[in-house]
Parts: sequence; structure tokens; C-alpha cells
Amino acid sequence: MRDAKRLAAIRKLPCIKCGSPAPSQAAHSNSSKHGKGRGIKASDEFTVPLCYPCHSAFDAFKLGNRQESEAMFEQWLKKTERMLNLKDDEVF
Repeated sequence: MRDAKRLAAIRKLPCIKCGSPAPSQAAHSNSSKHGKGRGIKASDEFTVPLCYPCHSAFDAFKLGNRQESEAMFEQWLKKTERMLNLKDDEVF
């Protein structure tokens, strides 16, 4: 599923790994449980903000093996959802 509005919002967030200020890239999950397959990206609902260096390292599994990478992505996804749903008076 593609969601241009979500991708635009993700790109405005700081990098979820290193905190580098926006703009970020919308990094899709590399897990088959999120719909990733050969030549097929996961659904846009499974995206997190990553700067270019962190995105490249994540996609190349330089941040951990597949299992570690999936666990890390799950934590990033939860944090991303909280960041996207902040109210004006909340601080992250």
C-alpha cells in the first residue's frame, strides 16, 4: 500500500537512529512480515525516518544481523508512530 501523505510526514522528521535533523528518507521495513519481497517494497505503513548514511547502513544490514535489524526496526516504528501523533503541546 502506498501513502504519499505518510511518506511526506516521515521525511520531515529527524533520523530515528542518529537524530540528524530533517529532511530524512522514508526507510521501508526489510522484513517479509511487512510485505517485503524480491523487488517489492513493504507497505508505506512500515516506514521510519532515516538519514542517508543510516538508511544505507540499515539496508545493508550493517547495524546488525537480520533478526537484530527487525527488532530494531520494530522499536523505531513505535517511536515514529508516537512522533507522527504528537500534539502541539507535547514534547518528545
